[in-house]
Amino acid sequence: MGNRRIAVITGAATGVGAACAEWFARHSCNIVVAYRASADAAAEVARRCEALGAEVELVRADVAEDADCRRVVDAAAGRWGRIDVLVNSAGTTVFQPMADLAALDRDDFLNVYAVNVIGPYQMARAVVPHMRAGSAIVNVSSIAGTNGTGSSYAYAASKGALNTLTVALARNLAPTIRVNAVLPGMIEGRWLRDGVGDEAYERIRANFASDAALGRVATPVINSADRASQPIVSAMS
Repeated sequence: MGNRRIAVITGAATGVGAACAEWFARHSCNIVVAYRASADAAAEVARRCEALGAEVELVRADVAEDADCRRVVDAAAGRWGRIDVLVNSAGTTVFQPMADLAALDRDDFLNVYAVNVIGPYQMARAVVPHMRAGSAIVNVSSIAGTNGTGSSYAYAASKGALNTLTVALARNLAPTIRVNAVLPGMIEGRWLRDGVGDEAYERIRANFASDAALGRVATPVINSADRASQPIVSAMS
């Protein structure tokens, strides 16, 4: 293992999670690639991380299930004996217009909260016993949690709850473990396009770009020829 740190990434098969896994692999980390459904994509992420010199554990898990969270952590702790970084990137939503208050029911909220709020809590609870001073937990949230926007009321409310959870964990785990959240806006990718359709996707993309200081939206990849020297992902800048 040498001096490589250990990073556990949930939702690592696609999007921001996949970009995080590759970034940490480039920066001297061994990786747990945790995913729920996209097995082929997760295997490709694992292959890219290994090509960058990382040792990789590939674990299928649903973060809404506590036993699965513990199994992900056990894979890392059992192989390497510790965990230095947890990135809670797994997330879900239900796409319903906020103009329609009848579009969501109780189960929609419970299902979204189970992944977006309870999942990060369960992952944090599982990793903390295996972390040492200087370790870090990063929760991938959204501006929806502060602006009350996004794909649905359930999603916006869950990200607001995740932000509060982040603060609570940070207060109680400091100074040994740092806990932070990143709140990107729109991130290019098939997840949103599949959820809203091509026409709405392009309209949303144009609106976000016009409001952004840099005139563009975030992407889950590093767009520099010198990839290893760049920040973790452009979506988190």
